[in-house]
Amino acid sequence: MTTTTHEAVVAVWQLESARVVSGLLRITRDLQLAEDLAQDALVAALESWPEDGIPANPGAWLMTVAKRRAIDTFRRAERHRAQVERIGHDLSEASMDELVDQVDHVEDDVLRLMFLTCHPALTPDSRAALTLRLVGGLTTEEIARGFLVKDTAVGQRISRAKRTLAESGATLEMPTGAERTERLDDVMAVIYLVFNEGYAATAGTSWMRTDLCLEALRLARMLVALAPGDAEVHGLQALLELQASRLHARTSPTGEAVLLEEQDRARWDHLLIRRGLAALARAEGTGQPVGAYTVQAAIAACHARARRPEDTDWVRIAALYDLLSAAGDNPVVEVNRAVAHGRAFGPAAGLAVLDAVADDAGAAYGHQWHAVRGDLLSRAGRGAEASAEFRTAASLTRNDAERSLLLRRAEFG
Repeated sequence: MTTTTHEAVVAVWQLESARVVSGLLRITRDLQLAEDLAQDALVAALESWPEDGIPANPGAWLMTVAKRRAIDTFRRAERHRAQVERIGHDLSEASMDELVDQVDHVEDDVLRLMFLTCHPALTPDSRAALTLRLVGGLTTEEIARGFLVKDTAVGQRISRAKRTLAESGATLEMPTGAERTERLDDVMAVIYLVFNEGYAATAGTSWMRTDLCLEALRLARMLVALAPGDAEVHGLQALLELQASRLHARTSPTGEAVLLEEQDRARWDHLLIRRGLAALARAEGTGQPVGAYTVQAAIAACHARARRPEDTDWVRIAALYDLLSAAGDNPVVEVNRAVAHGRAFGPAAGLAVLDAVADDAGAAYGHQWHAVRGDLLSRAGRGAEASAEFRTAASLTRNDAERSLLLRRAEFG
């Protein structure tokens, strides 16, 4: 097989796997079987496409092959005779060419699959792994590499999640009312979790894991296409587009971490900025109440609109963080709010915000609390104290690149 064909199969699989799995789940009512059949179709593509060429509609090709495998499976299982008759009737007169456009309820099914993988019976870690596996089309190895855990651990997590869904009687049917709203929040939370793990890796040697950021961004865009009437879905997309626009500038040519105010803004991706600002406008234009993702996107927009660091509207950013702070107790928000107040009103104002949440934020947000305190002390001219805070932060982080950055800052106080 040529490398080009293999890359094409991988690209198609990442784009189409969620549609194939969700379509098969509608037919089989069995998540494990649906994924197995989809994998069979992938294997068939790896075997067939190098010889026969890539079909005009690869997604429909995969779906057709998978449905035919489903028929074979049902025929071998006496208990599935009814399904054989139903699916077989759909396919009995159709050729491969005639089936190119036959994918019923595709987009609705993908949204249902997203809701299923974020079922409340699952833990947040299981939701993330299962969403990346079934909706994102990532392999177990890719998920494990992204979250710096063993392949076997991810495999076990996914297996337990599938077993939990089966035992809970979860189905592909779309939840309604309050349950649907709650589940949509869970879907967005998983996408945001994946992005944040890529944007600021909690451990390892890399400052970021760009592949996770881009996968989360792809899922956010998919969610917008599937649930266009929800303001916060647009707010989430806006936030990720704007944050992702800075990815290339967050490391130096030699691979060292670069803080926001020191980044070369010419390296920011201005196409992503335009997309993010457009998504923010859609979120704010719905007339719905503003949510946390939209507020965070508005903060990111303040940075995106500033041509130079000194042009940043820190007073507006501080006000936006005040909104987030009023919405609930969140140590991460308080630490970032301290940064904003320090820039807008002086280091003493930032330290007052930070010290007010020392017990909660210091414990929950560890090294970042000390890093921000070091930055504010440095700006206040208290170099020795700042150096001590940076060294404490460096001792607490599990990310090697971030540790190097903090130790460099400790040298200068």
